Order: sequence, then C-alpha cells, then structure tokens
Amino acid sequence: MINFEQFSKYSKPGPRYTSYPTAPEFNESFNEKSYINILKNQDRSRPLSLYFHLPFCRSACYFCGCNVVFTSKEDKKERYIEYLEKELEILSRYLDTSREVLQLHFGGGTPTFYDAGQLDRIIKIIKRHFKNFSDEAEISCEIDPRFLNKEQTDVLVGHGFNRVSFGVQDFNEKVQKAVHRIQPFDITYNAVQMVRDAGVESVNMDLIYGLPYQSLETFKQTLELALKLDTDRFAVFNYAHVPWMKKTMRKIDETTLPHPSEKLEILKYTIDYLTSNGLKMIGMDHFAKPDDELFLAIEKGELHRNFQGYTTKGGADLIGIGLTSIGEGTNHYVQNYKDLKDYEKAIDNGLLPVHRGLVLNDDDVLRKAVIMEMMSNFKLDISRIEREFGVDFFDYFDDAIKNLQTFVDEGLVEIDTKAKNIAVSQTGTMLIRNIVMPFDAYLQKIPESKRRFSKTV
Repeated sequence: MINFEQFSKYSKPGPRYTSYPTAPEFNESFNEKSYINILKNQDRSRPLSLYFHLPFCRSACYFCGCNVVFTSKEDKKERYIEYLEKELEILSRYLDTSREVLQLHFGGGTPTFYDAGQLDRIIKIIKRHFKNFSDEAEISCEIDPRFLNKEQTDVLVGHGFNRVSFGVQDFNEKVQKAVHRIQPFDITYNAVQMVRDAGVESVNMDLIYGLPYQSLETFKQTLELALKLDTDRFAVFNYAHVPWMKKTMRKIDETTLPHPSEKLEILKYTIDYLTSNGLKMIGMDHFAKPDDELFLAIEKGELHRNFQGYTTKGGADLIGIGLTSIGEGTNHYVQNYKDLKDYEKAIDNGLLPVHRGLVLNDDDVLRKAVIMEMMSNFKLDISRIEREFGVDFFDYFDDAIKNLQTFVDEGLVEIDTKAKNIAVSQTGTMLIRNIVMPFDAYLQKIPESKRRFSKTV
C-alpha cells in the first residue's frame, strides 16, 4: 500500500534521470571530432537504437517541454527531410550502419504532421542506410491524434511500425483550452481504432496531471474515457512547470495550477483506478497490462531507461538523428544543435551537426550504472556492481548511504548489508528520483536553492 502522507515533504527540485550525468553537464568541448572518434571505435557487435527527431508542430501546446519548431509551411518540412538525408550520408562515413537495429523511434514535435508521402520518403531514406533491422525490432512513433489519417497509418504499418504512443494529456475541454490543445475524445477514439484496425501491436497513451484547472473530479472523467480506448500502456506524467526553460509555459496562469495536495489526490486515485482495472504499475509513471513486455521485464529485473523513457531494449548504442537529438553509448552522450540554422550550417559544411556532449569518466560510468538500475528496476545488486567495477560499494558510496538513511528510517528503502542489495518499497518507487539523488555527484555540488529542475512531487 502506498503511503501518500510521506510524499509532500519530498517535493523538491530534482532531475528526471533519463541520463546520468544529466543534460546540464553536457558541454561544447565535446565536438564533432569527439563524436567521430567514438563512432569509429564503437563495438560493432553492439546493436543500434535509432532516434529521429521530427520537430515541427502547427501550434504550441503550452505544457510541452519538447524542442519544437512551429510552422504551417510545407517547404520547411520538405527542406528538413533533405537535411535528414544529408545527415545520414555524413553519419554513414563513420558509423557501421550494417549493425543490427533493435529500435527505431520517431519523436517530435509532431511526426504525423508529415503527410503519408513524406513519412514514406523518410522511412525509405532510413532503410537505405540501415538495412539490418532485427525481426524483434521495436519500431515506434509518437502521434498527435489530431494529425493522423488512414494513409499515414498504412505507411507506418507497411514499414513495420509496431508501437505507437498517443498524446492525450487530458480530455477536459477547459483544461484543453488552457493548454492550447483542443482534442475531443472522438478524435482520439477514431485514431486508436484506426491503428488497431491496421494491425499495430501495442498502443500507449500519455496523460499529464498537474495541468491548469485540473481537479480530482475532472481527472476521474479523463481516466474513465481513457480506459474506453483499451490501450496497452499508460504513461501518466507529473507536469513539469519550467517557464524559465520553456517560453510557451509562461502563457499558463500559475494560479490555475492544482495545489500539490490536489495533485497527490489525483495521483493516488490514478494508481488505484488503473490497477483496479487490470493494469500493473511500472516505476514512477507507467502502467501496463500484465502481458505487456514492460511489466514482464521489470518482473525479471531487465527494464532499462533512456531518453525515450522505459524500454526493454538494453545493450544498444543510441544514435540521435535530426535537430536537437541526443545519442548515448557506454561512455558518452552527444546532442545535435537545437537551432535549425546551426544544424543546417554544419551539414552544409559536410559536418555532423554536433553541438555538445560528454565523455564519461570512470566515476560517471559507475554512478550511471547504480542510478539507472535503481530508476529502472527499483533494486540494486550490490555484489554485481562490486564485481563489475572493482569497488567496495559501502566504502565508495559512504556519503550516499548516509543520505539514504532517512528513506530507510521511513521504510521507503531497505539496505541489506549481508545479502548486499538495496530494495525500494512500493511507496519508494514513486519517490525514486529523490532516492537516487544521493548518488548524483554533480547534484551534491549545487545548493538546493539553486537547483533548476522540476519538482519531484
């Protein structure tokens, strides 16, 4: 049973840990030459995970924290396809594109803002360079139901897309108006039926709590409607209000945001409602049907986490392609330019559009292993960490263990020194960001009053 009374005092700024070290540690001393050297020396037996950022949206959703370009001009989208092709040609000089591809993901922006013909061209360009897709590959696309038709669906399914994620956030009209995203239930319902009829194997839905004008009563109605769509997974995110980072968020009237106590009530009800309707809770923000591979992976302790969230496809090098995309390997992160002009200029000069990145040192790699294992599977095999990294865990992480004691005292974390493992309680999984923060060496150097992250609760 989750004890929500323990939550409120843990509401503090903290990273979401889609990476460690986190993105603020990326720097521009990591450049194109740094990345080329890494690509040339990568283990060619490791498979690939490909992320393509398709950044265009017709208009702003005020809650959105993604890197997007607002446009209604077709020529901008056409031009971007040309530059994606050029980037792939440059990348292919340094990356062994014959390596097996385990994952392909289209993120945005709004990938389905591209019409069927444009999507077909993009996918054919990709497959011209990457020809070795695994039979078990997860091929997925983020979808705005307002921009989806049968022709686009047929193209995606025809090219092997087997997972889609629908952005919904909330079905309440007043909330939708406040965040500048009008999306009637019927539009979402028809889109889900369309992909199901076309044969898409797995459908995910994104909801957000903490948006303007939301209340427990309005979100109950959203959940009831959401269940009617019979999706396989739900991602229910805590709205991260960071107006100092995202200008569009400044359009939200902060006085209309629900109080933290209301947000906790919404979260508590969401967990009870979804689990009582047959879904299993996975981590701090995901729910899945019992036969879903995400749930099966966490049961085996094989869940992984990257910039796209939770995944079952571990052990792959992530290659980010397109504006602002992020790539990841065993000991590096790399990010493309965020500004379209800088992105195009680099490619016009025959360069990979690398803006910044990071080469991880030995301490980074060790802490990354600890943090990501706990973020994914909510437990840690200390003996395995000691064998893999040749350290005395309790000596190396003495300060972190001391800082975890508060969580131990409250029953959120159990540290077994004899069996050498750490286990997080059910309530603790909801506070996993807080629990792993003591292992973050960079965060410890920043006074809490100066930490510019979203609140953990």
